[in-house]
Amino acid sequence: MINQLIQLDQQWFSAINQGLANPVFDVLMPILRNRLTWVPLYLLATYFAIKKFGRTGGFMLLFGVLCFALADYTSASILKPWVARLRPCNTPGLCVRTLVDCGTGFSFPSSHASNHFALAVFFVVLFGRHFKWAIVLPLFWTFSIAFAQVYVGVHFPVDVISGACIGALIGIVLGYIFKNFFSTDLWKSGRY
Repeated sequence: MINQLIQLDQQWFSAINQGLANPVFDVLMPILRNRLTWVPLYLLATYFAIKKFGRTGGFMLLFGVLCFALADYTSASILKPWVARLRPCNTPGLCVRTLVDCGTGFSFPSSHASNHFALAVFFVVLFGRHFKWAIVLPLFWTFSIAFAQVYVGVHFPVDVISGACIGALIGIVLGYIFKNFFSTDLWKSGRY
């Protein structure tokens, strides 16, 4: 059963990494997965939180950092060493188009996916009911990063799906903790 899942995951990987290969994606995907590409989005979220919510916005940002840190620790320090799955670009016998540095770490789960999904879902929980862009923009951002991880050859699809699930769970839990226990007055005040 596990061998069949691994084979299916490798087939999905090849379909994305090789089957969707094109010159536009070859330029775009390494850029999308680069953490510096998303700095303007981080700055926009910081500006929005502080400008709109003042001190409470600062606490939102702290919770966002906590989401990121918890997702990163869970994926990189607990699960990756425990599962010890090789990255596609390090897997013997697998044909891989590697568009970025492969790295020496393990593959499962994707820390990029878990970290960014934790942040995105945290903000969706906080703002999704009131601002449509607060659902579309974070989810576009995270799905782009997750897809790019597979396309450039450093993660299998199951790695990014698992990382996304871990991150989403962390984002939901911390989002509801923040929303229900730390800012009850803000949500009921009608400030947004």
